[in-house]
Amino acid sequence: MADSPVILAVDTSDFDTARAWIDATRESIDIYKLGLEFFLTFGSEGIESIARESGAAIFLDLKLHDIPNTVKKSAGVVDHLHPRFLTVHASGGAAMISAAVSAVTSTSITAVTVLTSLSDADLSGLGYAESALETAVSMARVATSAGATSIVCSPLEIQAIRAVIPHSVEIITPGVRLSDEAGGDDQIRTMTPAQAMSAGADFLVIGRPITSRWSEGKAAMGARAAQLVASIHE
Repeated sequence: MADSPVILAVDTSDFDTARAWIDATRESIDIYKLGLEFFLTFGSEGIESIARESGAAIFLDLKLHDIPNTVKKSAGVVDHLHPRFLTVHASGGAAMISAAVSAVTSTSITAVTVLTSLSDADLSGLGYAESALETAVSMARVATSAGATSIVCSPLEIQAIRAVIPHSVEIITPGVRLSDEAGGDDQIRTMTPAQAMSAGADFLVIGRPITSRWSEGKAAMGARAAQLVASIHE
């Protein structure tokens, strides 16, 4: 679905499982997030194989964060994969983000602001003077000025960030939970899918609410993905 706002988080280091999850949800989802664990296990070849065999777009979630020259070289290494999105940490600063942008040809450099696992107290303990909201807004402003064309933030920061960045910049949010879903994971700043979309998100990164159905079989997982996407479009 070209208009599906859901990016499925394929959080597994098992290649066959990753392919099975994608196959089960392709009727409803067109973009899949592959992260550092998957990349370290299977490398560029694994990413390329997933993209080629499934025909899906890839959200390559490496969260690059280093000196500008190292990030530039690292982004250049994966440019041949042409992922739809490639994440870098916004906290790396304008020069680092600009370096990443200069190294890719068709990929959206995606700046990750404040991780959804961090609270205001966590940020204060790390030496940040501002709240998660204020910090995320500042990071988004700097990142987009440096050339980032997409932003990752928690649902709670969407509206404030949307107000200070160009309309063309896409906002991607994890931390999405269904209203009937139990807690117990490591994300604390969350919203429901409908709330996040209403706040101004372009894409929602969703994992466990869909992938947890795999134990019930491929059909159950596919139905869950379809149901979730349909509920967002209502």
